[in-house]
Amino acid sequence: MNRALPVVRLRVPTDEDAVAWHRVFDDPDVMEFHGGKSAELSFYEELTARQRRHDAELGFCLWTMVDEGGRVIGFTGAQPWPRDWGPTGEIEIGWRLGREYWGRGYATVAARMTLERLRAAGVTDVVAMVRPGNERSIAVTKRLGMDLAETFPDPRVPEDALCFRLSLRGGDTA
Repeated sequence: MNRALPVVRLRVPTDEDAVAWHRVFDDPDVMEFHGGKSAELSFYEELTARQRRHDAELGFCLWTMVDEGGRVIGFTGAQPWPRDWGPTGEIEIGWRLGREYWGRGYATVAARMTLERLRAAGVTDVVAMVRPGNERSIAVTKRLGMDLAETFPDPRVPEDALCFRLSLRGGDTA
């Protein structure tokens, strides 16, 4: 039985979205693969400001995800890989959802929208960096048609990060 895909809208993050992201991600389950604990509000204030700059300069960013009821449920989008290890110089696609929205298809629908927007912006290849054990995110990469290409030592944890890749040259996304 196929279920209907959820309706999701993507928008450039606002100042107010920093507060919404802080609230939605204030959950140990959500942060399990992102440092294990909630970030301070100032982190999200800086992150949303950086994403607005990315959108203005690159034509893409980590967009705020809004559900059919107008609620902020997380983010998805892409940005240049921000660290000095891993796939430096590449464009990373990513997503993060509030716990109550897991398992409904939001991440996949929004990530597919992101791939369409990235193609329109002229991006030809993307990566997704995922921690081992993050089966939900690995499943999204598979639904997008991404392949595990390599691993990178992650200096923050005692395990290698998984690097999934996808070419956006021609063809449709999965």
